[in-house]
Amino acid sequence: MIRILAFLFAASLIAPAALAQQLDVDFEIVEDDQAAGCAGSVVAGLNPSGDGFLAVRSGPGTEYRQIDELYNGDMVRTCAMEGPWVGVYYGDPRRRGWVHGNWLQHFAG
Repeated sequence: MIRILAFLFAASLIAPAALAQQLDVDFEIVEDDQAAGCAGSVVAGLNPSGDGFLAVRSGPGTEYRQIDELYNGDMVRTCAMEGPWVGVYYGDPRRRGWVHGNWLQHFAG
């Protein structure tokens, strides 16, 4: 029983670190009351008959590796732009990456 509890405790310490994605091209997240900060957006317009997901990449371009997937209706915070590519985070700020901006609808927030 002690071994099981020790394992579960150790796993809980590792999980947050595993959540952080390693980006090849990083960007700054500014979220405070003094600056405009990151804007709110929603993933929209993906064809459910196609891939059905928006690839999250480690940098702003298709040559960068895919690190996650987003789906229609997923909420993101947009924090950086490089051409048509947008640096986003979603959920926890450690969940971040680059997506093509064609599939984001922006809103205030």
